[in-house]
Amino acid sequence: MPYLKKKYTPQFKFDRSIEAVKTDNLSEISRKYDVSVTVLSKWRQQLLSGGKNIFEQGVDAEAKNMKTKISKLEQIIGKKEIELNLLKNFSDFYQSPNTS
Repeated sequence: MPYLKKKYTPQFKFDRSIEAVKTDNLSEISRKYDVSVTVLSKWRQQLLSGGKNIFEQGVDAEAKNMKTKISKLEQIIGKKEIELNLLKNFSDFYQSPNTS
């Protein structure tokens, strides 16, 4: 069975990080919320170095990446539409009877 990575909200991460700073007992928090000690340690360190906003940046970066991908795909679709129209025009031109 494949391992599924758990997703946590920024608020959950923030709350557990604060709890980790206050209690300094990662093992207890780990058992209580079923989060690994390593993950809790990482969140605590991120909190201490960057505050709550550090957990929200991932969402913003992901949204920006998706917008960039959508823009590129729209450009590709536009180019393909132009190519199709050109091919249709050439096809119509060569299929029309020669009236010379």
